[in-house]
Amino acid sequence: MINVVRSLVFYAGYFFAMLISGVLFLPIAPFLPLAGRYRLLNLYNHFLMAWFRIACGVRYDIQGRERIPEGPCVIQANHQCEWETVFLQVMKPPVCTVLKRELLRIPIFGWGLRLLRPISLDRSKPARALKQVLSQGVARLETGLSVLIFPEGTRVDPGMRKRYNKSGSVVACRAGVPVLPVAHNAGERWPGRYWVKRPGVLRVRIGEPIQTQGRTPDEVLAEVEAWIEGQLQEISEVPRPLARQ
Repeated sequence: MINVVRSLVFYAGYFFAMLISGVLFLPIAPFLPLAGRYRLLNLYNHFLMAWFRIACGVRYDIQGRERIPEGPCVIQANHQCEWETVFLQVMKPPVCTVLKRELLRIPIFGWGLRLLRPISLDRSKPARALKQVLSQGVARLETGLSVLIFPEGTRVDPGMRKRYNKSGSVVACRAGVPVLPVAHNAGERWPGRYWVKRPGVLRVRIGEPIQTQGRTPDEVLAEVEAWIEGQLQEISEVPRPLARQ
């Protein structure tokens, strides 16, 4: 019962902060340069990180921040829930996120996303979506933005495993930038399919940048997947499957 109460308190703050951000920040953001928009709109993400920790009894164990490169990179992480989409926005701003187009239609939240130049995909047209990721991803990197791509393509529950997509590695190889791998167990604290949050330790591991110059996307992807899955074996409370789903 205590987790239910904590979750209700969390969501009260979650939606109140979103409303305040919509009233105070969204009218100003379009008039700011892109870097300024990120700083302003990321205030909501910083609040959400702190509020989740306070309201739901979660402790963060984040290791490897010193490995984050100075220049643009392609960030690749496992995808379990909403939490990592928030954390990865504040981990290395400014970052362009590859996401499904439907998210841009959400009132307030989606309006803010539009201002941050995401790469929004129509997942009903996979061939077109892949071309869009490759062309726009390289273009964003060339302007100095990092790009966030979840190689699993969708949320995968803890204890499940899905084949990794190589589009992020292709983008990184074409642009000649490193891949920054990130592993976490956020879905064990913030279940993707259930609204009640769970207290405990939320662990994040940030890896050494994986160099792409002179390498094939398949080689890079294999290293990314091996590193993330190896870390998940260590930090996950739910046993990892050996085979992909």
